Amino acid sequence: MAHLDCDAFYASVEKRDRPELRDVPVIVGGGVRGVVTTACYIARLYGVRSAMPMFKALRACPDAVVIKPDFAKYRAESGRIMAALRRLTPLVQPLSLDEAWLDLSGTERLNGGPPAWQLARVQKEIERETGLSVSIGLAPNKFLAKIASDLDKPRGFALIGAAEAKAFLEPRPVGVLPGVGPAFVKSLERAGLSTVGDLARADPRDLAARFGDHGLRLHRLALGEDARPVDPAQERRGLSAETTFETDVASLVELENRLWPLCEKAAARARAAGVAGRAVVLKLKTADFRLITRRRTLEASTRTARVLFSTGRALLRGEADGRRFRLIGIGLAELVEAGHADEGQLFASEETRALKAEEALDRLRARFGAAAVVSGRTLRR
Repeated sequence: MAHLDCDAFYASVEKRDRPELRDVPVIVGGGVRGVVTTACYIARLYGVRSAMPMFKALRACPDAVVIKPDFAKYRAESGRIMAALRRLTPLVQPLSLDEAWLDLSGTERLNGGPPAWQLARVQKEIERETGLSVSIGLAPNKFLAKIASDLDKPRGFALIGAAEAKAFLEPRPVGVLPGVGPAFVKSLERAGLSTVGDLARADPRDLAARFGDHGLRLHRLALGEDARPVDPAQERRGLSAETTFETDVASLVELENRLWPLCEKAAARARAAGVAGRAVVLKLKTADFRLITRRRTLEASTRTARVLFSTGRALLRGEADGRRFRLIGIGLAELVEAGHADEGQLFASEETRALKAEEALDRLRARFGAAAVVSGRTLRR
């Protein structure tokens, strides 16, 4: 089992395309009140990290060059990297644009060498063809492979064997385990569990009593056990778009105007990915950082901005009561293949009419640029 992780992916793409930025700190993100999407390794020396508020990142690294993310470009580069992996094996499971698991079992004869040799070769091939570096971890399972890929970045290559896994994990802090964030780390530490070794030695019954099924899962991981297979067909959980406002917004009209372009973006991504959603999820964050999510299941799956907006607006009107919000987002959940979404729609409906119109807009924007066709609601802003 292997895990591949691109090194500071978005920032590396921007540096490759703008060589003059090679030796300067680069932050990919946007807006005074936005967050860091990716920081290059130079910026990380100043303490800049992904998901850090932009104002804190610029305070830590005032000389950084800030670049707004270009996801169309990143998706294209991701496609080239994933294609290189699929030349080794069909068992490739992307986690995101910049990382994936792959299972190389039984590929030695086909690819002319053992998995470590294959991975070293594809690592060089990716850098030669794309100009981007990747780090790779090889291990008996997903969990260990992901840890291994992070051991020697950038351009790392690490292997964790089954016999050494338990000893390797034992001294590491519990925060290295997936699903263990800062708050849960404190809960574990209060229970006397500060290292992975503490979890491995703990009685599973006590862990189950304290932390439920999650406690049992962490115990298995602490022992280096992970039975999850690489599943190329694993269903995506959702697809969304969101924005953080420069200043807090309370007006329903303004919130609706901000919601519409997000619906266009999310719907376009769904159409590009060939999926539709059976549920719409609205996300809001109040001025005091309280997160609100509202969800509505649809009668039929959608991949259009029009249906996404009408549903999201109805959810929004139940929350826009004068409170000030700093973030709004909209997304699709319960994704299905677009072909399944179209089955049975024999008569023109709001969805099918909107789909034809929006697919025509997709074609125009692909040919003439994103600003070639702009909706009236977008112009209100």
